[in-house]
Amino acid sequence: MTDQTVLPTDVKQLHDEINAHNYRYYVLDDPSVPDAEYDRLMRQLQALEKENPELITVDSPTQRVGAQPLAEFKQVQHEVPMLSLDNAFDEQDMRDFDRRVKERLDADNDIAYACEVKLDGIAVSLLYEQGVLVRGGTRGDGQTGEDITQNVRTISSIPLRLLGHDFPDVLEVRGEIYLPKAGFEKLNETARAQEEKVFVNPRNAAAGSLRQLDSRITASRPLEMCCYSVGRVEGGELPSSHHDILLQLKEWGFKTNNELSVVTGVDACLDYYAALSEKRNQLAYEIDGIVFKVDDLAQQKTLGFVSRAPRWAIAHKFPAQEEITKLLDVEFQVGRTGAVTPVARLEPVFVGGVTVSNATLHNMDEVERLGVRIGDTVILRRAGDVIPQIVSVVLDKRPDEAQVITLPRTCPVCDSDVVRTEDEAVARCVGGLYCLAQQKEAIKHFVSRKAMDIDGMGDKLIEQLVDENLVKNIADLFSLEKDQLSALERMGEKSAQNTLDALEKSKSTTLAKFLYSLGIREVGEATALSLANYYGNLDSIISESAESLQQVPDVGPIVASYIEHFFKQAHNIETIDALKDRGLHWLDVEVDVREQPLEGLTYVLTGTLETMARDQAKALLQQLGAKVSGSVSKKTHCVVAGPGAGSKLKKAEELGLDVIDEAGLAALLKEHNVSPE
Repeated sequence: MTDQTVLPTDVKQLHDEINAHNYRYYVLDDPSVPDAEYDRLMRQLQALEKENPELITVDSPTQRVGAQPLAEFKQVQHEVPMLSLDNAFDEQDMRDFDRRVKERLDADNDIAYACEVKLDGIAVSLLYEQGVLVRGGTRGDGQTGEDITQNVRTISSIPLRLLGHDFPDVLEVRGEIYLPKAGFEKLNETARAQEEKVFVNPRNAAAGSLRQLDSRITASRPLEMCCYSVGRVEGGELPSSHHDILLQLKEWGFKTNNELSVVTGVDACLDYYAALSEKRNQLAYEIDGIVFKVDDLAQQKTLGFVSRAPRWAIAHKFPAQEEITKLLDVEFQVGRTGAVTPVARLEPVFVGGVTVSNATLHNMDEVERLGVRIGDTVILRRAGDVIPQIVSVVLDKRPDEAQVITLPRTCPVCDSDVVRTEDEAVARCVGGLYCLAQQKEAIKHFVSRKAMDIDGMGDKLIEQLVDENLVKNIADLFSLEKDQLSALERMGEKSAQNTLDALEKSKSTTLAKFLYSLGIREVGEATALSLANYYGNLDSIISESAESLQQVPDVGPIVASYIEHFFKQAHNIETIDALKDRGLHWLDVEVDVREQPLEGLTYVLTGTLETMARDQAKALLQQLGAKVSGSVSKKTHCVVAGPGAGSKLKKAEELGLDVIDEAGLAALLKEHNVSPE
């Protein structure tokens, strides 16, 4: 099979004709020929390729299905991160978003917003080189996803080759793969007829379909893809507005949503939201809200990003689906950090596409806020994949025997004291390493996919290992022997060997994954990656004080104190040493070792920077050792104020702090041989 072949005229004509019919059918929803004619053309092309295999190209319409099943999914790196969106849940949230946009743009006029339905599916990235699809990937954590190229090739609304000739040399298109309602019902109807497990909702069905190692299974599911943005673009230009980019993508062969619109001002956004709320149930697909994006790309660039979300876009979610049910009991669960959490046991009720019998009550503050009691009739909310929660109590239906919910004095697992500090809503078991629940949850977190990714080490196996006293901490996993594993329930010699092989494979990891796997409070994947990239090695992190740790991007005083406290515990260091003794290893990260002349100084950025992005300026100051804060205080050394600076500049002047403009920042960076380039 070739990537580029000079095709005979009759074969190329068949390619073009079939692709044109696919475009009219899947993108325009306006087929020009009956299915029988389409099938005739496809059979004709298949016959020509069978007689002349050298004519088969990767973008041939015949090559959507047929590759051998994969052994596992490979990872893909997103060169341009696939960011998440901030959410709005009511009118005030939308008005606050619009106000922030206008303030940052220093705009008096209403802003033009592109409006798109928020499809309830799976976000994907499609990479085209010279107009040919070369890779498909899932969103994953935004930086790393899974390679699902074979599977996306089976989806007819995804072009294998772009239409036209004016597309960029490299084009990354992003969109949502979803299962229409009719396709979902048909899929479940077939499953019921074959006495197989049915899917609970279209999103789960779409996700399960995309993660099939055998692309033929994916091909049997009526999936569709609707594009919503672009990522990496090289060797070409795109229109200057989001809406026009989507129209251009449609001309190149991609499906776009028919509800796409551009409106001006927040009131028009709210009107659009109301109209789609009314129309929601009549749509052929599930949506869970509306996405509003500043339409002008230049304005998007000015607004930039905060954390892992763009400042120029927001998802206005629809009200969560709600049902009434009865609270039968409350049990207290102990998490891996010792958090003692009340969990509601409910009379089962079908809501949001699933049958729900449990719901979180978060903490005792929430129990007190709701005023909920055992025996109450409650309103349950489930929004998308969010954990179901009780939102209110129907007091008129409260029975006389309703029981007040009280926090247990001792841990329900290890009988250690349960304490609740004044500054925390969460109560915690003080049993630490002695608490069986915390041992199990710590191990489950350690072996999880985003941590050490130890295949086959499921929850039930971990439960057995701890219950049988074979594993007391995470280091013990790497001392397990084959006869110990094979003696466990549902574990034969082959399964035992597979588990040992997976443990051995996991010994080679990355510093970021290892840090995340330790389960330090508030240290998620992003923070672990920041720590690894900033310090480069574990010993440096272990030796740092909480104050010094705050120099790391995204690490504030609370997280820094958790990290310092963790590494000051002797048993934690003993466990890490034991892991290294058992063969765990990783490559240290190369870090910039330049001098840090601004170490110990705090800078604040405010206003608009014209020659560099705010995040870039922050990173450059941090390279020189400065801490970059979001607020002005007496501890601030200097404020960098660009056009539009407001309250932060005023406070700096009131405190008599040093203030420089962007030119002053550039001079400071140049003085220390740091370039924005």
